[in-house]
Amino acid sequence: MDDAQNQIDHAPLPDARELRRRRNVVIQFVHFVTLNWKMYTLAKRHH
Repeated sequence: MDDAQNQIDHAPLPDARELRRRRNVVIQFVHFVTLNWKMYTLAKRHH
């Protein structure tokens, strides 16, 4: 258990640019559409 806590304590933190990117609704929407398109093409190809 101590090892897991040690890893958490030393994990890198996101910088301001990364946090801004994660909160950007437009970027989230683009990732959402991209993921759905990939799932759609995968399903269409195999069924």
